[in-house]
Amino acid sequence: MSENRRSKIVTEGVQRSPNRAMLRAVGFGDSDFTKPIVGLANGYSTITPCNMGIGELAKAAEKGLSEAGSMPQVFGTITISDGISMGTEGMKYSLVSREVIADSIETVCNGQSLDGVLAIGGCDKNMPGAMIAMARLNIPAIFVYGGTIKPGHYKGQDLTVVSSFEAVGQYSAGKISQQELTEIERNACPGAGSCGGMYTANTMSSVFEAMGMSLAYSSTMAAEDPEKLESTEKSAYVLVEAIRRQILPSQILTRKAFENGIAVIMAIGGSTNAVLHLLAISRTIGVELSIDDFETIRQKVPVLCDLKPSGRYVATDLHRSGGIPQVMKILLNHGLLHGDALTISGETVAEVLANVPDQPAANQDVIRPWENPLYAQGHLAILKGNLATQGAVAKISGVKKPQITGPARVFESEEQCLEAILAKKIQPGDVLVIRNEGPKGGPGMREMLAPTSAIIGAGLGDSVALITDGRFSGGTYGLVVGHVAPEAAVGGTIALVKEGDSITIDAQAKLLQLNVSQEELEQRSANWQPPQPRYKTGVLAKYAKLVCSSSLGALTDLNL
Repeated sequence: MSENRRSKIVTEGVQRSPNRAMLRAVGFGDSDFTKPIVGLANGYSTITPCNMGIGELAKAAEKGLSEAGSMPQVFGTITISDGISMGTEGMKYSLVSREVIADSIETVCNGQSLDGVLAIGGCDKNMPGAMIAMARLNIPAIFVYGGTIKPGHYKGQDLTVVSSFEAVGQYSAGKISQQELTEIERNACPGAGSCGGMYTANTMSSVFEAMGMSLAYSSTMAAEDPEKLESTEKSAYVLVEAIRRQILPSQILTRKAFENGIAVIMAIGGSTNAVLHLLAISRTIGVELSIDDFETIRQKVPVLCDLKPSGRYVATDLHRSGGIPQVMKILLNHGLLHGDALTISGETVAEVLANVPDQPAANQDVIRPWENPLYAQGHLAILKGNLATQGAVAKISGVKKPQITGPARVFESEEQCLEAILAKKIQPGDVLVIRNEGPKGGPGMREMLAPTSAIIGAGLGDSVALITDGRFSGGTYGLVVGHVAPEAAVGGTIALVKEGDSITIDAQAKLLQLNVSQEELEQRSANWQPPQPRYKTGVLAKYAKLVCSSSLGALTDLNL
C-alpha cells in the first residue's frame, strides 16, 4: 500500500514514531499501519429528521471499512435543517453550510493525510458540500445518502413537509380549518429521512448516483429500511477497493458525468438547486460547465417521472418502480447518457445498468415509458434578458401559463412578500419581485418556500409569478424564477425595478425582461447606491465578502 498517503507516512520509521503512538491510542495495532486509513465523515445530528438516522449508518460503514481491510477514522461534520430554518433569518446559513461542510471534510482529510473518504449525509447541503470536498481532495471517495423519509398520511393523501407550508396558505385563504392545518402538520413528517418528494436532497442524491459517486439504487432508499444499512456497508467495501485501484474523483467527475447528471435531473423533475450545486462542483474539479449547458440538455430530455412537488408521487414510490437505474436505462437506450462514463465501483455506467430492464414495469406509472413522458422537454429552463444577463433558473413543470407580463410588486425581503400574500394584497397577474436575497445581498441566498407555498395555498399558483435573486426550495413549483444574476446587491437590473414596472417572463422564449427603456435603466443605475452589509462580523460577513455569483455556483474560493 505504498501509494497511500497516510499509511506511507506511518511506516517510514523512527522519525514517525509520534504519529504511530497517537494512532495506537485510537486503536491501531502493529499490523494496522500498512492499511489504508479512511475518513468517515459522519453527518449525524438530531437537529433534523434528515440526519437523525445517520448514526446507525456510520456504524455500518465503520464495520464495512474494517472488514474490507482499512482503518476507518470517524469525524463529524455539520448540517442545517432547511425545513426548520425555512422562512427565518436562520435560512441564510443554509447555503453557507455547504461551504462549511466542504471546508471541514477537506480540513480533516488533508490535515490527517487520509487515503480515502466515505461521507454520509442527509439534508440538502450535505451532498454538494461533501462532493465539493471530494473534488478538492481528489482521493478515492464515495457518498452515502442517509435516505429519504417515508410519506405521511392524512385523509388518504400522501404528505411531505411541503404540505405543511402549502397548508398555511390554504388556511389563510379560508380553504381549510385550524384543525386541518394542525393535523397536516402533525402527520407530514412521520420519521427519519430527508424530505420525501423530488426536492433538493433527493435530487442531489439521485444526481450523485447518476454521476457514479454513489452505488446504484442507493439514492432513493428509505432511511428506515434495512436495505439502507446493507447498501452503506457495501459502499465501504467498494471504497476500499477503489483505494487499492486508485480510482479518483477526477476520473469519475468528468464532463460526461456532469452531462449524465443533468440528463437525470431533467428526467426526474429535480430541484433548481441542482443547477447551482453542479456549477460549483464542476468548477472545483476543473470541468468546463456553464448555466447554458442545462438549457441545451433540457431541450433533449423529457420529464419521465411523476414526482412531487408538481407531480403525484414521492421518492419511495420511485424506488419501488425501479429507482434511478431504471430512469438511466431509458435515457441510455435513447442516446441521452454516456454509457462509457466511469463509476466508483470501477464499472462503466453501461455495465452498471446492464441488467436493468429496458422498459419500466407496466403495473406502475411513477416512471413513464419513453413514448409517454410527463413533459416532452425538461422542466428547468434557463432564462436570460435585461433582468438576468448572467442567467436565471425557472422551474416550469406543472405550469399552465409559461408566459406572463404583469406589474412588478417589489419586496426587499422574503418576509415582506409573505406578509403581503397572507394579507391578500396580491392580485392575479402580479409579478412578485423579491430582491436583496442573493448570495451577497442576503447574504446566503435564502430559499423562498414560504411565499411560494403561500401562493399555491391561496390558489394563485397559475396566475401569479415570482422572481428573486434568492433560491427556491426543491419543494417549490409554479411560475417562479430564481438565481437571478447579477443580483441586486451588486447592482444587477433586479435592483432597479420599481413598483408597477412591467415585467415579462416567457419560459418558452427563455426570456426574463424588464419592460423599461435602456435610457431609463441607465439613469436608475447611475442613481443606485449599494446597500450596507447586513452583517459586519461572523460567518455571514465572511461569506458575503467571498461568495461569487450564483451563475458560477456561489463558491467562496473561486476568486481567491
